[in-house]
Order: sequence, then C-alpha cells, then structure tokens
Amino acid sequence: MADYYETLGVEKNASAAEIKKAFRRLAQKYHPDKAKGDAQKFKEVNSAYRTLSDPEKRRMYDQYGPKFEQAQNKGGFSGFDFNDFASYANAQRESGSQKGFDFGGTGFEDIFENLFGGSVNFNQGRGRSSFAGRDLQIRLLIEFKEAIFGAEKELRFERYVRCPKCQGQGAEPGSKMKTCPTCHGQGQITQSQSTFLGNFRTRKICPECRGQGKISEKKCRYCHGQGRVKEFSKVKIKIPAGVHDQQVIRFHGQGEAGQWGSEAGDLYVIVAIKSDSFFSRQGNNILSQEEISISQAVLGDKIKVRTLYGNVKLKIPPGTSSGQEFRLRGKGVAKQGDQIVKIKIKIPQRLTSSQKKILDKLREEGL
Repeated sequence: MADYYETLGVEKNASAAEIKKAFRRLAQKYHPDKAKGDAQKFKEVNSAYRTLSDPEKRRMYDQYGPKFEQAQNKGGFSGFDFNDFASYANAQRESGSQKGFDFGGTGFEDIFENLFGGSVNFNQGRGRSSFAGRDLQIRLLIEFKEAIFGAEKELRFERYVRCPKCQGQGAEPGSKMKTCPTCHGQGQITQSQSTFLGNFRTRKICPECRGQGKISEKKCRYCHGQGRVKEFSKVKIKIPAGVHDQQVIRFHGQGEAGQWGSEAGDLYVIVAIKSDSFFSRQGNNILSQEEISISQAVLGDKIKVRTLYGNVKLKIPPGTSSGQEFRLRGKGVAKQGDQIVKIKIKIPQRLTSSQKKILDKLREEGL
C-alpha cells in the first residue's frame, strides 16, 4: 500500500490547506469523468485525503501507518466507497468553485443512489444519460502543409449510428404504445439494499422504458429495439490551420449514437503530422535552409527563397557567414509566425586551375 503523503505528493509536515489543495488538483486530474481519468488512482487519492484531512485519523496514521486504515476499511463496499465522490464534491464546494468540473446538477444524493444501484454512471457528471453513445478516438496522419493551412478530411470507420428505420426510437413504425410492465408507468423502480449502515431504498430510471413509463408493443425489426445499428459510415471533419503534432481535436456528436435516441458521443481525432523534406517547424515559425556560394557570401547577392506561400527574394549582405539566419516576416504558420532561413556556404570539392589561382592570390593578400 502506497504512503498517503506520497499519493498526494505532499511532505509529512504539510498543512491542512496544502493537503486540501493537493487533493483538489489530483482529484480533478484522475476523476473518471475526465478524458484521461483513472478510477483506481481517483480512489487512492480520496482514500489518502479522507485520512490526512482528519486530524485524529492523521495522528493515528502517522503512528501506526497503513494498518490503521486497513482495519477501518473492513466491511466496506467491495472495493469502492461512496466517500470517494463525497470528498471530491465537498472539497470543491468548500473552494467556492468547481474549477472546470461540472456536476451537471447531480448532487451527492444522486451519486449515492448510483453507487447503491450497482454501478457508477460517469456520464451523468457531464449531464449525459447512461444510454448516451460512446466517445470514439481515431488517429489521423496529415501532410505538413495541411497542418499549416488546415484541411478537410473524410473519415470512414465503424460505429453505431441512429437506426434509419425507427429514427432511434426503437419501436416499429406505426406500433402502439403500452404501459411499461416493469415500472407500471412510473418511469422509475425502487430497490432495497441492506448495508452495514442499515437498510436503504433507492430509486433509479426504469431500464425497460428508460424513464418514459411507456413502451411500444413492437420493437423495431431493423435495430431489434435498440434505436441504433452498427455500420461503416463517413464523417467529414475540418482540421484547423496551425494544428500541432499529436494535438487532439474534439468533434461534438460525431461518436457513437446513443440508445433509443439518446445523445451521441464525441469523436476525438489525434493528429499526426508527416515531416517535410525541406521545411520544419518550431512553434509558429517555419525553418528552412539555403545554400550560397563563397562569392555570394563575401560579396552579397539576392537569392530566390522557397516559402510555403511561394518564392520570394532574400537579400544576402556582404560578409554573410555560414549558419547566419535571416527572418522572413509573416511567412510562418497561418501567417502568424515567420520563416527563419539558415544560410549554409557551399564549399566546392573540386576547383579548376583558374579558381585555384584566384584563391591562392586571395590567400597571399590575407583573405
């Protein structure tokens, strides 16, 4: 079992305020509702906080170590504790701000009810029902210039889409509706459960009618009453100009269709950018290299330089050295950055007799 101070990333002499601040930061990072959340780490962070935020428990933990917490945890909820979410909610409430996390109107009572109902629906934290479609993730390889200027792409992949026959309702078109036999038209069902805290009665949405209180007499034959079918479909997306390598772009509602007409999930596209043989990128700046001759470097010249926006003339001043850089304003990413041209002086491998004589003469003159 990991040390609680290490779990929160604080020193053993940390103040209560420091412990609470560390907890809020880590709880938001690992909350299962986050895109990169981790339910197990979220639980560990909360377990550490519940002990170290209580002066008496902290004193006993400092004295006896993890064995103290193990003894207290006997008779829990099979590895998951509703206090995980309670601690998070309370700490956020005390801070006076949700700091980026929206409970979507869900109070602690709703979270408590979900836990006793046998599952935790993390989608409810974002205001999404348990029937909402899954989020999907796709990697997309694009050209270097497409990343600079943006592009439209058509993706083809398999996903759940809304049933074209019943339009997501799950009912055979034209079929009559009847009272749900499971909830008797209430839209909710009540369950009782015995725990070490006593007997609890909880209410949850009826899984048969999804809270509507009515069901159709005939299920849609095409989707078997699910309101969605799995098939390969095409999705057109726009890649914004200036996108970075490994950047994640979210496309709302382009994930899988939800059951029975519920909200669709989102599509997350991870962009990978091909390298270019001539250009490279540094932030919003474009980097390139140009070769010039010895005489151009010494005497100066005007050379043609290739940019992403076409060729331009660059003035090479007399006495330019190898490795010197010149900046072309507004020739960078989406015209927000610049193009930096690095000069390389080309040294000939072979010289003619007349060239050798000229260089010998220059050497005699100290050049």
